[in-house]
Amino acid sequence: MAAPEHLFVWEGDFGLPSVSTDCLTVLAYAQFAGAPLKVHKISNPWRSPSGSLPALKTNQNETLTRPSDIIIHLRKQKFNADYDLSAKEGADSLAFISLIEEKLLPALIYWSWVDSKNFVDVTRRWFADHMPFPLSLVLPGRMHRYQNERLRLLRGEDLLEPEENLEKELFRDAAECMNLLSQRLGQHKFFFGESPCSLDAFVFGHLAPVLKIKFPNSKLQQHLQSLENLSGFCSNILQLYFPRTGPAPPPMRPSPRPAPSASDDGDHVPHKRRKQLLSVLVAMGAMLSYAVLTGLLSISLHQRGALEEPPDEEPEEPETHEQEHER
Repeated sequence: MAAPEHLFVWEGDFGLPSVSTDCLTVLAYAQFAGAPLKVHKISNPWRSPSGSLPALKTNQNETLTRPSDIIIHLRKQKFNADYDLSAKEGADSLAFISLIEEKLLPALIYWSWVDSKNFVDVTRRWFADHMPFPLSLVLPGRMHRYQNERLRLLRGEDLLEPEENLEKELFRDAAECMNLLSQRLGQHKFFFGESPCSLDAFVFGHLAPVLKIKFPNSKLQQHLQSLENLSGFCSNILQLYFPRTGPAPPPMRPSPRPAPSASDDGDHVPHKRRKQLLSVLVAMGAMLSYAVLTGLLSISLHQRGALEEPPDEEPEEPETHEQEHER
């Protein structure tokens, strides 16, 4: 039996198995198809084989990052959640997935990353709190710029419209998409038959964060909650396929330990302090190196001029460029 492949995703919160739409889509499809993946939930994307999340490390030593590519790979490995779909249902599924990416995805990017209050109060704070130092100082801003550029490309515009106009248009498109999905779902448990398929994974991945994450600007969440069958669909998948997801349990009270002896204390404290000092130095070095490499910090070297000559000495003959360099 082949070893399980490794899937790297953003860790979960807010009652979700992951805070990322793409990661949720892949996790849901893997659950629906019964793919035996080894899942690594992390908060540092640099720990993934691609430097981004999600990322699937295959047994063929390939790294896949796009949800559609990961799903296609799992199908080739005989883990196909769409196996029972008819040709018409398969075509309808693809059409709805395209609709989600065209109408709903831009609104999700806007509400999480572009809306200033949502970004500052929720998105940036969450990633800064969960990323390790010093990445927490740099990566949230880089992710913000990437998502803004991603939204601009999805919109096909050179510059994004003013926030107020953009928000109205994006909300209209997202509400229309959710209404169509609600009509297609009806009173059924899943979109096609009694088993979930790839469309269910995409709908869950895009709508579960809208349902569970509390943003100050909550227009999308309010509209989703008004569609009871669609919000119930997301809750049902969480209960059926991710039952262990929920708020973190309270920290356990440490069991009492015997007081260390004087000799133990003398041996342990220097090593502990040494490790703390090394950790601080490594973190500072990493942050400084990253700042220099990315242009956030520049270092200029100034040649020593005649004013720096020591006093009470007679002026020396002008030095050649090679002599200055050797000094």
